[in-house]
Amino acid sequence: MLATTFGAAVYGVDATLITVEISLIKGAGTSVVGLPDNAVKESLQRIDAALKNEGYTQDRKKTVINLAPADIRKEGSSYDLPIALCLTTIACGVTYAKDISEYVILGELALDGSLRPIKGVLPIAIEARKQGKKGFILPKENASEASIVNDVEIIGVESLSEAVDYLTGKINIAPLVTDTRDIFYHTINDYEADFSHVQGQENIKRSLEIAAAGGHNAIMIGPPGAGKTMLAKRLPSILPPLTLTEALETTKIHSVAGKLGERASLISRRPFRNPHHTISDAALVGGGSFPQPGEISLAHNGVLFLDELPEFKRTVLEVMRQPLEERKVSISRTRLSVEFPSSFMLIASMNPCPCGYYNHPEKECTCPPGAVEKYLNKVSGPLLDRIDLHVEVTPVSFDQISSTRKNESSEEIRKRVVAAREVQIERFKGYSNIHSNAMMPPEMVKEICRIDEAGKALLKKAMERLGLSARAYDRILKVSRTIADLAGTEEIRNEQLAEAIQYRSLDRENWAG
Repeated sequence: MLATTFGAAVYGVDATLITVEISLIKGAGTSVVGLPDNAVKESLQRIDAALKNEGYTQDRKKTVINLAPADIRKEGSSYDLPIALCLTTIACGVTYAKDISEYVILGELALDGSLRPIKGVLPIAIEARKQGKKGFILPKENASEASIVNDVEIIGVESLSEAVDYLTGKINIAPLVTDTRDIFYHTINDYEADFSHVQGQENIKRSLEIAAAGGHNAIMIGPPGAGKTMLAKRLPSILPPLTLTEALETTKIHSVAGKLGERASLISRRPFRNPHHTISDAALVGGGSFPQPGEISLAHNGVLFLDELPEFKRTVLEVMRQPLEERKVSISRTRLSVEFPSSFMLIASMNPCPCGYYNHPEKECTCPPGAVEKYLNKVSGPLLDRIDLHVEVTPVSFDQISSTRKNESSEEIRKRVVAAREVQIERFKGYSNIHSNAMMPPEMVKEICRIDEAGKALLKKAMERLGLSARAYDRILKVSRTIADLAGTEEIRNEQLAEAIQYRSLDRENWAG
């Protein structure tokens, strides 16, 4: 006797269907083949207990469970439900009215037969539709997430017996249908933090607007309590709204990481990730024996905020350099290699020195000689190479805090940002991997960011007088191109170039004394 259905395995952010075959032959015992890990082998104990507690009696013969293809490692507890449903039909004498080979079935069983939620449901639902499967039977808690995908029946069940009753035709479960697009477009601009709540700091708002308009990475340098974190948290509210394609990409990553709740739908707002400075390399870029996405992938299409940048371990910051350039991270293991997308804006903040008051307008720095330079050297030059804007943040005065003047809202700033991004989309229409000014390679910078003779003279004078390094040259031109896009001018003007020059604080010679 043979029973067949389909499960699935997630590798990276994509899923692969796994054929679950169970055969009863003469003999005794149970064996699982097809590269199962310990969690899959342990499922036999859970399934036996669940079947007994649900009232099913098994025909005791030798049971062979095959998970194909046999050369792919199977991990996790999500194969409990498909194995149990196959066993009920060939070992317990249950006759199904529905063909279980037309379904993808996944779920972790509790000992009483109830189902627990699993990870990575969204990419599995997408793969089920792609492979032409009729439906997807899964724990009820995951059904909302799977229903993001249309043209496949999403059947949420609470227990093994409920799944059996559905397949035998004893009960009818209506497929869950969610109007994800309607929910998506209604919540696309719902951000709790808004720039209208920020008093003062007009220069910082301006720099973050430029960063958002060109997709530039930025670092804010200032004393404690100056508002660096508060301003960074508001950055997603001025970024262009997510497109449906970006929303689906982002939701898939969060699904694989198990970050979506019970009533999950398409992620409609750009992610903002703020890891603690004690984070490990693998937690930041992703990894593990069975690779999972890290913080840089969870920030895909959004913002990764690193607060107190020099406090992060040097090795953690260095492993981030390649993903910043390639906008993806590849993780290789002995048996497999996976790729996670990581196209994010890096926003960092730091104190200018250990005590935090170097260059403070009122308080005096108490650090010993050389301490400021040593502190800044914790952040490597190659990483700073990838940060376009260096912004000095000063504390807000009492007059600014107590002002009742109405501040510009995030929505108003976002309109300017979107208009600038549209110019860039048109500019880079022929390039599949370039969407914003920040992504321009050096050879393209010379072609697109042209300046006149007066501009060249200004830039040369600034680099000589301020002692700017060579790496600042391309960054200044990119930022000035974004400022021109915000202003709606085709040519880069001298005042726009001058504004871009002031955003290279850490490149100035002897900035740290």
